[in-house]
Order: sequence, then C-alpha cells, then structure tokens
Amino acid sequence: MEDLVAKNLGNLLRHSLVKHTQRHALIGRIDDVTYKKLYLKVLEIAEKLIKHGSKPHDPILVLVSNQPSDIAAILGIWQAEGVIVPISRTSPKEVYLKIQKKTNAKLLIDYQSFDKEIKIVNLSSNQFSDLEIIRGAAFIIFTSGSTGEPKGVVVSHQAFIDKIYEIDKILQFNEQDRVLLVLNINFVFGLWLALLTLLRGGAIYIHEKFNAEEFISTLAKNEITRVGVVPTMMRVIFSKLELIDQIEKKVNTGCLKQILIGGESLGRSLAVTVRKEFSKTDLIDIYGSTETASCDFFSFPDTFSKYPGSIGKPSGGVTYRIVDLNNKPVRLGEEGELQIFSPYLMNGYLDEAELTQKSFSGKWFKTGDIVKEVGPLVLELMGRSKELISRGGNKISPGEIEQAICSHRSVIAAMAVGIADDILGERIHVLIIPNSLSTISVFEVKTHLKKCLEKYKIPDVFYFGIALPVGGTGKADRSYFKRQILSGELTPSSQQT
Repeated sequence: MEDLVAKNLGNLLRHSLVKHTQRHALIGRIDDVTYKKLYLKVLEIAEKLIKHGSKPHDPILVLVSNQPSDIAAILGIWQAEGVIVPISRTSPKEVYLKIQKKTNAKLLIDYQSFDKEIKIVNLSSNQFSDLEIIRGAAFIIFTSGSTGEPKGVVVSHQAFIDKIYEIDKILQFNEQDRVLLVLNINFVFGLWLALLTLLRGGAIYIHEKFNAEEFISTLAKNEITRVGVVPTMMRVIFSKLELIDQIEKKVNTGCLKQILIGGESLGRSLAVTVRKEFSKTDLIDIYGSTETASCDFFSFPDTFSKYPGSIGKPSGGVTYRIVDLNNKPVRLGEEGELQIFSPYLMNGYLDEAELTQKSFSGKWFKTGDIVKEVGPLVLELMGRSKELISRGGNKISPGEIEQAICSHRSVIAAMAVGIADDILGERIHVLIIPNSLSTISVFEVKTHLKKCLEKYKIPDVFYFGIALPVGGTGKADRSYFKRQILSGELTPSSQQT
C-alpha cells in the first residue's frame, strides 16, 4: 500500500520552514512572522490537535479570514495528518452547521492571531460514512452545487502536491518573491498561491479583504513581485481614475513581475486594459476549478497576442476534449463542452457518489463550460452550460439562493439569475413570489438571508411578482426571467436597501 503519510503537504512544507528559518514568511496587519516562528507554531498546533483526539484522515474544520495565523492552523492540521475543511469566519452559523454535519468533523480550530490562544473545540459527531474518499485527502472545500446544496470537493495530498509542482514549472517561484495575497485561502486559488510561495521560501503579504487603495499602496510600498486576483478586483481599480494614475507613477517600476488572474472570465477588453496600465508586468490568465485542483490552462502574453480572449494552453499533465450534447467529439473550431483529464482530479464529492459519477464521462471531468479550439491546443471560453452565477469571482448556485429565500415562511417561490455587470462580472437578480396571505420587504429578505448565506451570495437586485415566468413547456424558465430583466419588462423593487 502507498505511504499516504509521506505524501503530505505538511511534511513537504516542513522542509521549507526549516530551511528558511530567519526569512519573513507571513506579513499581515497584526502579525509579522518568520519561517522559524511559523514552524514552531505549526508543531504546537499539531500537538494540541492530537491531544484533542485528532486521528489521521480526520476532517477538521478551520475558521479562516486571511490572517497569518490561519495558514499556521492549516499547516498544523496537515502536520497532525488531518484533512482541512476551511470555513470563512464571516459565514453564518447555519453554513458552519451544514458543513459540520456533512463532514462529521470532531474538531474545529479557530486561531485568530499569533498573539492569541489556539482555540480548539470538540464537536459532537457520528461515525463518518465515507472513509475511503478522504484517505490521503488534503482538503475538503465546499463549492456551490447545481442542486442548491454546497458540494464538498475532496482533493488528495498527492494530487495537490503534483499540481503545485506543475504550476511552479510554469511560473517559477523563488525565495526572493514578495507575494500579495488578497484571494481568500478557503478557495483553491488563494490556497495554492500561499503554499507555493512558502514552498519556495518567499514572503506573503496578506490582506484580510480586497481594498483597491490598499492594494495599490501595498504593491508599491513593499515592491511586490507577484499577486493573484480575480477580474472583479481589476474592474474596481480601473473604475477609479486616481488609482490608474498611481499605477503609472508608483507600481510600474519593474518590480511586479506577474499578475495571476482567474476565477471568472477575464474578457478581451479588461485584458487589454490591464496589460496597458500594468505595462511592465506579465498578465497571466488562469483557468481551472476546485475539482481539478485549479490551473488547467494558462494564457501568457505571447498567447494573448496571437489569440486574444483565449484561456490559453493546458498545463503539464492536463489533457482535454470538446464534446457535443451527445458526448461526441466536435470538429475543429466547433463549440462544445470542455472535459478534462489529469492526475490531479478530485477524489470526488463528499458522500455524493451519484453526483460524483454524474460529473464524469468515463475518466473525463465535465466542466460544464462551453469552449472552442482557436489554435493548436488553444481554447476560447464561450460560455457556461451550468447555471452557476459568477459574482466577483465566486461561483454561486441559483438553487442555493432560491432555497434560502423559500425557507422564509412568507415566500412560496423564488428564482435567481446572474446579469452581466461592469464591476462584479455578474450581479444576482432575484424574483420573489410571496405567499398570497403575506407581505414581505427586501429588508426582511436580506435579514433572513444573512442568517443562512454568506454575504457574497445575497442578491443585489430584488423583484416581486405573483408567479414565476414559464417557458413553452410550462416549466419555470430561468432564461425567460433573464430576458424580462434585460428588456426592461420587469421593474426592480424600490426597496433595494
């Protein structure tokens, strides 16, 4: 049997922590941590977890909010041979309870600062029902599901280690790197960016959340060499003329080598703007998903110059095919669904054997994205076959929003869609059908949703009606609702706050 313990990100990172002891590892608003201090804290956390009963392959909930201490907690869990289940500290209690129930996690760790106590909570749990899927797993990250219920994506240490090494072959991180982390580390993009920086001995400047002014200031003041962003962040920056001026004066010095951008479609116009304003920096567009351990395609400047708007070429070990509705390969240049195979694919969805099976066609993972080949091994993203809304780089299931709204006693039906937006990529529009015997306001809906949804999933625009729009088949029709919005046929509620 393979040595699952040896193939562990905790063991891999431990060597780097020991090697770079005196170098700065993590710089946050409060903490400034060397590799040695991080290493000692990781060992302490692992020891405490084991004393609390942590066993190899146990899922452990870890609260995160982009603090240096969060990374110590993650590495400590791996050092104790556990499986991380990251949850944002801002998530409502109902979200946390759902994830705890789904994972049957026995422990939760909340470590908010290097100056504070390591808080470990024992949770009541039953025997976990799907032991095999988490053997050798590095993490379980919950993403929006098409059914409305979040899905727990299980990725192994081996898959993630190998993918990180493939990413590094392309990007070539080093110990001189100063990386700005504004991406949430409870998502796979932010997680691999942090781990790869630490693996190569670089320093990570961590922001709790994205603020455009602070972002530009940190790039300049700390001579950042690489940064990871989602397109929404760039749209916000370019909506402020004073920041564009600061980019030219303070950032375009040659220090910033790479802007890594992904999480949602970049688009040609924004790609041109970023390349123009950050003229001394390489913009690298990245395509991938949690299920594939991220970073399946890269578009570098030379690819963009030949194929503007493309998602680029596959990374090492990744193969793909493009198929029609009958799952047959399309002809060259035709549109179809992108399906991916690599050694880095997820183990599956936690306790969702049927959903896992439906997500694959044989060995191929079905991305749900529509693409076409525009050059040799170069793909262009044409749209999504899935109904997920992409708001600010976050993928959100309309069904999850609808279920949350309909759990209010005064609502009998709801429908959510994403509508294109210049800043966020898409904004969430929702139609609410109240019970005929009740009335409900936007304020009441928002108050209700804050108790059961993360903030970024709460709709931006609200409509009220007496029935959901239906199509020719007599079924509720999401595309018809979207057309009604775009045509101006529907008027948003005047109570949007």
